[in-house]
Amino acid sequence: MSLAAHLVVALVALLHLWFLVLEMFLWTRPAGRRAFGLTAEFAEQSKVLAANQGLYNGFLAAGLLWSLWLGDAGRAVALFFLGCVLVAGLYGGFTATRKVLWIQGLPALIGLVLVLLT
Repeated sequence: MSLAAHLVVALVALLHLWFLVLEMFLWTRPAGRRAFGLTAEFAEQSKVLAANQGLYNGFLAAGLLWSLWLGDAGRAVALFFLGCVLVAGLYGGFTATRKVLWIQGLPALIGLVLVLLT
């Protein structure tokens, strides 16, 4: 993979590590509530669901980091996990908020294109 592809894959992985932190550890705190526009009451009621979602984001990050660790042999792994992120971004963008399309979906799409071009 090219340097640009590696950088975008790493960026997407870091984003998903941040999502893990927000959803698993900061969901009920001011930073987490602000990031997702939540009331304190709703955040408290949904914290178990958010933690589960955060864990899945961690798995996506782990897969993307694994693809980088594998080097050129990780191309297929990167494509798989970027595809998963893109599908999640599209789903979130159409069911939750359009912001998800730009924050999650667009970086994954850019990463997919860059990996496919190398």
